[in-house]
Amino acid sequence: MTTLNIATYNIHKGFSHFNRRMVLHELRERLRELNADIVFLQEVQGENTSDAQRHDNYPVLPQHEFLAEEIWPHHVYGKNAVYDEGHHGNAILSRYPIVRWDNQDVSAHRFESRGILHCETVLPGVEVPLHCICVHFGLFKRGRGVQFKAMIERIKQMVLVDAPLVIAGDFNDWNNHASHLLAQELQIHEVFVASHGRLARSYPAGIPLLRMDRIYVRGLEIERCELHPWRKISDHAALSATLVLA
Repeated sequence: MTTLNIATYNIHKGFSHFNRRMVLHELRERLRELNADIVFLQEVQGENTSDAQRHDNYPVLPQHEFLAEEIWPHHVYGKNAVYDEGHHGNAILSRYPIVRWDNQDVSAHRFESRGILHCETVLPGVEVPLHCICVHFGLFKRGRGVQFKAMIERIKQMVLVDAPLVIAGDFNDWNNHASHLLAQELQIHEVFVASHGRLARSYPAGIPLLRMDRIYVRGLEIERCELHPWRKISDHAALSATLVLA
């Protein structure tokens, strides 16, 4: 039996709500307190020359490497949005080796650049790799529909039905279309729904009202899950879960 701690967090490009403060150093400490084996991150800046010039203590490393340093030796970054000052996207940090990864462009239109970051991680004592998928889907319903379809097709083609799977991130799924769709198409279930009967309210972090962030699993048992409303770090709350692979 293998126990796995995971977390997901939209880090708002390393800035607090309304971009009042650069909070990467505080964010790194909070993430480490979770003691997660695998971390799914959204709105991660791989580079931003403007922010680096404005803040004296801005990390030299890309944000995902700075956050992973000394704790998560294995990490991947999927660059989605590219602009004059740099770029941002999704990232996965892992204590365990990542043996394969890919970032699939699922942008529905030119105003939002989105990707599906998919990696395979080798867990100790487990023969079949764990599939991890990190997403940050679009703000518009039609675009999200395209992105859900692309993700479902990818999983059906690339993930064996008996392979353990975790999908986590910011779904921007205002009406909770995802849970029924993913259960029907992929037999995947959300951890807070399975444990508490409802999705976690994760946005905005100050007064969480919307159920935007999710952790979906297949082939893993849910031991516990928790919401972390760090109001002074991001506009989203973080989610964590302890999973068991029998």
